[in-house]
Amino acid sequence: MKQNLNCDDSNPCKTSKLAVSSLIFDNENDHYQLTYVGWQGNKRVFGPVIHFDIPNGKIWIQYNGTEASLAKRLVDLGVPTLDIVIGFHSPFKRQFTGYAVE
Repeated sequence: MKQNLNCDDSNPCKTSKLAVSSLIFDNENDHYQLTYVGWQGNKRVFGPVIHFDIPNGKIWIQYNGTEASLAKRLVDLGVPTLDIVIGFHSPFKRQFTGYAVE
């Protein structure tokens, strides 16, 4: 998953001299996160860039702090749209996304 989702030129997951990206994998509970930690000048950088969970075999995109469409990227990798939930949208709004509602 690491090389497919965040190690190419279209994703802003590169390490700088002052801030580093960290991958957090909780395989036991199916929680996954990419975060930045460090400094940009005098400003502290800390927080998630991407967060997703995989309960019951569906990929729930809980947070996407990038400009890239993670859902589209997953579909391009062969994940069926009905196995992807845009978790940061309300259940009402999800019905209009073209992906699973829950």
